[in-house]
Amino acid sequence: MTQTPTRSTARRRPTMVDVARHAGVSLKTVSRVVNDEPVGQELLGRVLAAIAELGFRRNDIARNLRSRQLNATVGLLIEEIANPFYATIASVAAEIAAAHGTMLITASSEEDPERERAVLQDFTQRRVDGLLVVPAGPDHSFLRREVELGMPVVFLDRPPQGLLADAVLLDNRGGGRAGVAALLDEGHRRVGLLLGAPSVSTMRERLVGARAALAAAGVEPDDSLVRDRLIAPEDAGRAVAALLDLPDPPTAFFCGNNRLTVGALAELHRRGSDAALVGFDDFELAHLMPRPLRVVGYDTRELARVATERLFHRIAGDDSPPSTTVLPTRLLRRGLNPPPPA
Repeated sequence: MTQTPTRSTARRRPTMVDVARHAGVSLKTVSRVVNDEPVGQELLGRVLAAIAELGFRRNDIARNLRSRQLNATVGLLIEEIANPFYATIASVAAEIAAAHGTMLITASSEEDPERERAVLQDFTQRRVDGLLVVPAGPDHSFLRREVELGMPVVFLDRPPQGLLADAVLLDNRGGGRAGVAALLDEGHRRVGLLLGAPSVSTMRERLVGARAALAAAGVEPDDSLVRDRLIAPEDAGRAVAALLDLPDPPTAFFCGNNRLTVGALAELHRRGSDAALVGFDDFELAHLMPRPLRVVGYDTRELARVATERLFHRIAGDDSPPSTTVLPTRLLRRGLNPPPPA
């Protein structure tokens, strides 16, 4: 486990003092407007105009944190509730939250950046005490104001973009390299690479690791053996079929996640192919697959535990600089060995 500290540079937000100065009114007048108390129309108009020009927002989050008037809720944003990986994360986070007397509210982004932004903004409007985020979008700077106000945010599985915040990640690059290196060690030189969206950081890192293994073995990269933007198992199945139909097909495959591994296995079984396979992510019933395979595994519960505990440390007042924790992966044998000859 490694931790890399980063430095935070908080940007100053406009205060009620700034609004009062800009509007040319007293601080008490601004306070009355902010708290929806009666004030003359002329003064109200000046204060509201100053608020709009300066981008002032009432500091509810910071006020609650300073007074320790927490709401005993935290928000968890994951990609897809049906995926066992995210279901495990939600389960562990809920257990730890309950131990802290806190309710976990879970929502999914469905890998949609706009939905991600809407859900996270809804969480902050509900004044949750902290956020756990498996990110989908390419920019999380929209959370910067909330972080500056004191909202604790911890990212897991994927790092934030455009925002300094805690992150708990997997060694995606190392896992991709180990998986492809295992295939190369067996003598395979044509390895098909099946990947998800290249916009997702985990996929980019796994591809970098795979290519590093090829380079270390002196194997020239062949882009004709790479298929990306694969989402569902059926996408992986079609990609495997197309690659096996090449004049010089791959003899092995590396899959970027568990769903792609399942789709590749189905097509290899349908074809009766003995191509070797390594997939990133362990998956349920992998040990019962009717052929040997390997997976790049890791401790999903540990990933969720470290991230959730980090969040509650922040909620409790830990104001140390944001850090990134990288958890190790390991290569595991799965599937059933073929029966010995009669």
